Amino acid sequence: MIAFPVDPMKASLGTLPHEDDGWAYEIKWDGYRTIAFVDRRPRGAHRFRLQSSRGLDVTAKYPEMAELADAVGAERVVLDGELVVLDDQGAPRFELIQRHESQVAYYVFDVLHIDGHDTIGLIYEQRRELLAGLLEAGSNWAVPGHRIGGGAELLEATRQRQLEGVMAKRLGTTYVPGKRTPNWRKVKNRIRTEVTIGGYSPGTGNREATFGALLVGVPVEEGSRTLRFAGGVGTGFDQRMLQSLTKQLRALATERCPFEPPPPRIVTRDATWVEPDLRAEIEMTEWTNDGYVRQASFLHLT
Repeated sequence: MIAFPVDPMKASLGTLPHEDDGWAYEIKWDGYRTIAFVDRRPRGAHRFRLQSSRGLDVTAKYPEMAELADAVGAERVVLDGELVVLDDQGAPRFELIQRHESQVAYYVFDVLHIDGHDTIGLIYEQRRELLAGLLEAGSNWAVPGHRIGGGAELLEATRQRQLEGVMAKRLGTTYVPGKRTPNWRKVKNRIRTEVTIGGYSPGTGNREATFGALLVGVPVEEGSRTLRFAGGVGTGFDQRMLQSLTKQLRALATERCPFEPPPPRIVTRDATWVEPDLRAEIEMTEWTNDGYVRQASFLHLT
């Protein structure tokens, strides 16, 4: 049986494949990648264990998952999936699982071992077929469906439901532990929005002479000049833009914080504030429950 811990297979970030019918598509769930080990034999040393993507034993952190072992139709199984927490609309939200204020759900999308036989050498279609009859759905776990082809349609459906995106997995390929391969591709929905630049954090390394991240805000209400802090934007800049923006930001430097209320201390202690005269269009995955941009990337000044 595959030994604990397992280094899970990883996906590359990309766009939808051109040869659509050679790929399977699954919804990309926004949570914690988790490996589940089940051993229902009488002398099994560990009846049920959960392992994080970094190889840590997190079983005790999620006691609501303990009964999953009874729903598995085999004595020994290793599953791969995502732990998520759903919001009131039934959509997974990363900040909710970080707080873990409500029970998690485990969405299983692969099987690595069944009753003494490793299944990682089987192709995707065979593993999914085995998985379909292996796990009985419960209140805290399920095997979400997948589709062959139709990636653009599924991606659009996830965008309309404000989900993170889709996973594209090449048909006829095996599971390769610990490897990031083009055979698994994560395709994310991105939101474009305009923000006001109110400051910047210091840069380090090769960006020591410029800045680390733009500190951005949005009006507290439409038409208001009062800005609510909305987080940082640290990617999307080429060297020319970094130098140009740095020059503009330094010319606008001020002692006054433009955000109301001020950002958390971890932000303010190293921040340089600027007059809120510059606006930028950014691309991001979502707004967090705290009103911050998530995984934001700079596009251009507006």
